[in-house]
Amino acid sequence: MAFMVKTMVGGQLKNLAGGLGGGEEKGEGDKSAAEAQGMTREEYEEYQKQLVEEKMERDAQFTQRKAERATLRSHFRDKYRLPKNETDDNQIQMAGGDVELPKELAKMIEEDNEEEEEKASVIGQLTNIPNLDLGSIKDKAQATLGELKQSAEKCHIM
Repeated sequence: MAFMVKTMVGGQLKNLAGGLGGGEEKGEGDKSAAEAQGMTREEYEEYQKQLVEEKMERDAQFTQRKAERATLRSHFRDKYRLPKNETDDNQIQMAGGDVELPKELAKMIEEDNEEEEEKASVIGQLTNIPNLDLGSIKDKAQATLGELKQSAEKCHIM
């Protein structure tokens, strides 16, 4: 109860007192942030500028990373025919539109694409068949091709 009375009446008493006891408090309040840090005003301003520049650099790097991730996600959405996401498109646009992936990620995507192309080709399908010797098939195909070339040379019409 005493606390309630003190908070209600205390604030009003300070207002009524005005500047009676406030001289000492203003002296402490006049200290600027630079003095509180133990720096001159110019040093403090330079320090603040440096902090702002560092924050801007970090934000730019963060935005770039977010855009790279969004590009990667959109690539996989295209690859697997998933619906597009507007937030990814927005992140890419915020980073400046054309975002290049880091070398490691681009290499991973390239390897993934090569594997899929290989699996999609006829030879890729043949490698999945057990007990199939591709070397012997290749040799037979080359022998047949050589025989066709020889027979074509003997033919007078061609």
